Amino acid sequence: MQLITIFFICVSLFTIANALECYVCKNQEGNKEKCLNTIKTCEQGEDACLTEIRWGSTPYWNQGAKKQFYISKRCSTKKECEKIRRNNMADCSHIWYEDWKCSECCQGDRCNYYIISGSNKLASTLMTMLLPVIVLCSLQ
Repeated sequence: MQLITIFFICVSLFTIANALECYVCKNQEGNKEKCLNTIKTCEQGEDACLTEIRWGSTPYWNQGAKKQFYISKRCSTKKECEKIRRNNMADCSHIWYEDWKCSECCQGDRCNYYIISGSNKLASTLMTMLLPVIVLCSLQ
């Protein structure tokens, strides 16, 4: 009887030790504060972290409304995560004047700290691409 109890304790500890941890947040304005500080131990069977980035107008749309990033992070299964990623692929345009949505899956503890399309990353990418053009134009 004692052997069975020890066995179940060991299995429980092994399960807890192998639980995935993901950052979690929902519809936050950027990858900051809550999205970087809230960690969840995923449920059994959830083996991936899902990050969704949405660019669009505020929920209560009005004409001329500013667009912004909305970040959501959560635990998921790899299968569900890949399905969501495929479904969002057609809308993942990164065109600034259109609403778009992208998603990314990763596996490993806290692997979703960074996001694929943050405003700072996008701005730095644009500057990297435009800098040579600006330099060439100024030399002429």
